[in-house]
Amino acid sequence: MTDNELLLAMSNMMDAKLEHIDKNFQEIKDNLADIKTRVKKIELTQENVILPQLNTIQSCYTSTYDRYKDSVDDYESMKQDISIIKKVVAEHSEKLQKLA
Repeated sequence: MTDNELLLAMSNMMDAKLEHIDKNFQEIKDNLADIKTRVKKIELTQENVILPQLNTIQSCYTSTYDRYKDSVDDYESMKQDISIIKKVVAEHSEKLQKLA
């Protein structure tokens, strides 16, 4: 085999390898483009669907929390008032029974 034939054979082998590498590289580029598209859809879904719903949930939770937080003091006050009313009713019942 002459030097030229050897160089030609090596060149053909290199061309075949480069074609294989180019094909694999193109597959990687296609996969990357698909991944970019999917990530963009995920980002849009988060921005347009998930975040507004989370904000709504947070708003409802916060307003409910504020209402309950404010009513806790009222609840304690009502509990004390009911206790006093029970004592007064018991005293009045005793007085009424003594009168009867």
